[in-house]
Amino acid sequence: MGKAIEAVIDCKRVGLTVIGLEVPHVHVHLIPLNSMQDATFQKKEKLSEEEFQGIAKTIASKL
Repeated sequence: MGKAIEAVIDCKRVGLTVIGLEVPHVHVHLIPLNSMQDATFQKKEKLSEEEFQGIAKTIASKL
C-alpha cells in the first residue's frame, strides 16, 4: 500500500501511525510525508470528495 501511495502522491516516504484516542477503536493511518511535521496532523490537505475519490482510485490501480 505504501508503494502505491508513493507512486501517486509526491512525497519522500509514507509513514504509519496507529491512533485510537478520539474514537473507541483503532485507526491505522498511512501518511505521505515530506517532513516529520506532516505526521502531526496539524497541517491537513483539503480535498473535495471528487479529488479524494480520484486519488483513491488511482492508488487502488497501483496495487
